[in-house]
Amino acid sequence: MPPVQPPLTFDYVLVAKSSDDEDSHLIRKQKAFIEILRNKKLNVQKFRDEDKVFYCIRAPEKIFETYRYLLKVSDACNWSCEQQGSIPQSTRIRIVDFILHHTCINSEGVSEYLPDLMKKNVFETHFCLHEKREQKELKQSWARWSACFKGQPITNVRNYLGEKVALYFLWLGWYTFLLIPASVIGLIVFLYGLAFYNTSPLILLFDNEGTVAFAMFMAVWATVFLEFWKRHRSSYVSAWKVFDWSEEECEPKMHRHSYLCSTMVLVLVTLMLLVIIGLTHVLVVCRVIATVLLAENSTWPVITENSQTVGVMLGAVLHYITITVMTRVKTPQTSHYLSEKKVAMKLSEIENKHSHTATERSFTVKMFIFQFFTMFSSLIYTAFFLGRINGHPGGYVRISGKWRLEECHPSGCLTDLFIQMSIIMVLKQTFNNIFEYAGPWFSRWLKRKKTQKFRRRCFKCYKKECMNAKEGSELCENCKLEDLHRNYSLIQTDRFSLFNDFTTIFVAAFPLAPLLALLNNIIEIRLDAIKMVSLERRLVPTKANDIGVWTDVLEAIGVLAVIANGLVIGISSDFIPRLVYQYLYGPCASGSATGINCMVGYINNTLSIANISDEKVRGDFKSDQMVTYSGINVTHCSYRDYRSNEDFSLTNQFWVILAARLVFIILFEHVVVIFKCVASWFVPNSPLDVRNERLYDKLRRLKEELRARKQDNFTKLHENGNAKRSSKQKKANKLNSM
Repeated sequence: MPPVQPPLTFDYVLVAKSSDDEDSHLIRKQKAFIEILRNKKLNVQKFRDEDKVFYCIRAPEKIFETYRYLLKVSDACNWSCEQQGSIPQSTRIRIVDFILHHTCINSEGVSEYLPDLMKKNVFETHFCLHEKREQKELKQSWARWSACFKGQPITNVRNYLGEKVALYFLWLGWYTFLLIPASVIGLIVFLYGLAFYNTSPLILLFDNEGTVAFAMFMAVWATVFLEFWKRHRSSYVSAWKVFDWSEEECEPKMHRHSYLCSTMVLVLVTLMLLVIIGLTHVLVVCRVIATVLLAENSTWPVITENSQTVGVMLGAVLHYITITVMTRVKTPQTSHYLSEKKVAMKLSEIENKHSHTATERSFTVKMFIFQFFTMFSSLIYTAFFLGRINGHPGGYVRISGKWRLEECHPSGCLTDLFIQMSIIMVLKQTFNNIFEYAGPWFSRWLKRKKTQKFRRRCFKCYKKECMNAKEGSELCENCKLEDLHRNYSLIQTDRFSLFNDFTTIFVAAFPLAPLLALLNNIIEIRLDAIKMVSLERRLVPTKANDIGVWTDVLEAIGVLAVIANGLVIGISSDFIPRLVYQYLYGPCASGSATGINCMVGYINNTLSIANISDEKVRGDFKSDQMVTYSGINVTHCSYRDYRSNEDFSLTNQFWVILAARLVFIILFEHVVVIFKCVASWFVPNSPLDVRNERLYDKLRRLKEELRARKQDNFTKLHENGNAKRSSKQKKANKLNSM
């Protein structure tokens, strides 16, 4: 097929269902809306096939001259003398999108805008076209799997998809780059734990001194990463001349607030969180019942002996399914189930914010809160409540008086947390990426099967009409219709999430989390690039100078990481009990012992004894459990806790350990917060060369305006001088004639 030069493209496309009834109210509204667009000097061309009508819109150059003037006089927008010349296609699309969404028709005294017309099926959808040449260049250099370990052409992405999408990929690339040292250190800590496996199986695998140091490192890493991101971002937004860009100031609207709406949203958010917490209780009940059923009814000895671990694994799988169902991404028009995205969007609409940016900020905050509780409510139970609220022999807490609450793994609760986090992260990163790519690809394949006839017709017309097409010329109608169907068959998307996992939270229990996040991000960058360039409709290019409210979310995650990791080490792990035993209760407590392992007797020290002679204790055992394999009657049993052997009251050692835990948590959090504050103060938000370049650009703009003003004054003086000379010449001519 011969190459075709890029034709004159359209800025925007509206799609409606084809109808032969020209007098229906839907067709009348279509015509009224299109007529208003034409009155605004927009060029609208109509293309029709069997069941679709495409209204292709292109704006004249005069509209963009007005936009350039408004950009220049606005104090909020960072104008420079370099922003002159031809208008890029991304800017044209953004301005036309603004015009379309601010155009309305009057229907029975009610103003109906484009979103209202789409809800009433007057128009089916709207989109902007992919540019074939730029799309092909991005596919070759960026949006392909073979480019996984290559750099990203961020400037080209910005020129094609806008600053907002470019900043997303810039952030994702920076995040991936700084995950490399965190992944290496996490892997070293994990291997360090493996070194103790032979001497003390599993007890020191996830619960050692290296884990404490790694948790402190990751808390500081989160702050350093965020501060260096601000510097990295400022270099790009300064070069793009959007450093001071503010959508709210460039698109001013009246601020509104309703205490009734705010109260309603607060109540609904609380109810949604209660639903999520209720699902966590359901997961706990399922785990408890599954553990009992596996222990009593399984025919496989391996499962019977490890029923508790298998129950934790099944609970992790159910937790992943819950996360997937609750955070499914669908547009509101097609989602018919209760999902977090739909709830967050509806709540944001109820608030009725004064701008699209404010609405998006509100939506992002609500989604973060919902996702945080969905992902971590079950992990919080495992980390801080598992094995601590289940009671003691003779007084166990049971569900419905039948199923006893589960205990921690014999090696500690940190092992349960590790198993649950590893299963969730592996399943989430594997299956989510597969479905995220396969879904749009399969949907596009089905839609393109319907447009094969246009491709065949266009292949024939290449030789007749499109062979000699020159740059800036128009293609034939068949080629245009094929291009419209090609873009229409792509998946519609309007939002994208900045990230879906919280690597630094609970990293003390799972040192491999940064490594898995690194591998996931390498795939995520190319997956999102392929989707945005090849599988999805072109996003409307949006200006931005930051990742918005996600900066505040990242700072909140950094604080939560400090709190969570401090609590995990201080409460969930056995790090503090081991230290207390080593220096207060072990063989080295006196300080005079030499040549002896200070941890000898630690396991027995953590166990309490329950006498079988107690009727309540005996009721917790079956008859076959009262006799050992050798036929000896059981007189007592040991369980892990610090309780008295007589009345099950807590011992003094329990309170000493609890005090040590609280002291460690306070010291850990204060030390890490100090390091975070020092790191935040030490790293400035903008490099010096960026600040100097902005000052120089401002000075250059002022000089340019002064030169233009002097030129205007000189022109006016010259015109006034010519006028005076012409008037004197006329007077002289009259005198001579007399």
